[in-house]
Amino acid sequence: MTVVVEKAQTTDTAQDLPEKALAPWRLRAAAFSVDVLPGLAVVATLALTSFTLPARGVWWWICVSGLSAVVLLVLVNRLLLPTITGWSLGRALFSIAVVRRDGTPISPWRLLLRDLAHLLDTAALLIGWLWPLWDPERRTFADMLTRTEVLRVIPHERPEKVRQWTAVALLTAATLCLDGTAVGYEVVYGRAQATDKVRAVIAIQGPRIVEQMLTYDPKTLREDFDRALSLTTDRYRPELAAQQQSVAKGHPVINEYVTSASSILSATPDRATMLLFMQGRRGAGDEVRYITASVRVKFVKGRDDHWRVDDLTVVTKPKPKPPGNGK
Repeated sequence: MTVVVEKAQTTDTAQDLPEKALAPWRLRAAAFSVDVLPGLAVVATLALTSFTLPARGVWWWICVSGLSAVVLLVLVNRLLLPTITGWSLGRALFSIAVVRRDGTPISPWRLLLRDLAHLLDTAALLIGWLWPLWDPERRTFADMLTRTEVLRVIPHERPEKVRQWTAVALLTAATLCLDGTAVGYEVVYGRAQATDKVRAVIAIQGPRIVEQMLTYDPKTLREDFDRALSLTTDRYRPELAAQQQSVAKGHPVINEYVTSASSILSATPDRATMLLFMQGRRGAGDEVRYITASVRVKFVKGRDDHWRVDDLTVVTKPKPKPPGNGK
């Protein structure tokens, strides 16, 4: 009797991917975008922001430190992680990997050389980046120079929670960009708006402060001098007090000034310098003299938000003015 043994038909376990599956261009572009573009955006934002900040100030150091940290993280992700885990963040997300064509392990130095060789892809009018679209082996110029290729790998080999880590990285990059932009806005536009506000305030208050400080009457000399001292900073007050003592020891007469023209030379949120052309009179009755003078005044805003005179320099000393309109 012939025994017919039915040979069991065996099938190989279906593989998710063939032994060597070259990665399509779209996945390579997407992985590169995740690995590089967020870090590049942060570096560009912080670099531009640092140019608007006072050099070596606190915020300048924060921007430079943040920029350096982001560059380091991008390099670790692109060069070091692939040699340890086989993945960068973007490549893990899209299930691709960079390998050497001879099958030997890839080193960080070769990955660095490959990224530097991408400059050739860019210099050739970006043709090198598009070369995988028609190259049979889907290589960029950088791949040709460094003898590397990009393969698709089995999806279930991806590190766990790679999508969560990618979301965290993108959210962190977006936050840093927004923070850098906010700091730049505050320094550039916020400071400009504050300066414009100071100019508007000083244009009105500055002449009045100087007029009150320089005007006095012998009948109310003590009160006028006390008022003038209250309009000055602690730095300038002793100098003004000495001038007042010199006037009091002589024969004080009515001294009255009004501002005929003024110009703001400089302004910051808490300081301003102003040039004033002033007209006034000294004495009364037949002994009255009409005078003119030009002064340069520095103002400082105190903690109580009141502006005070920090320095007063006479540019043109008071000189008699012809009576009437000077005709």
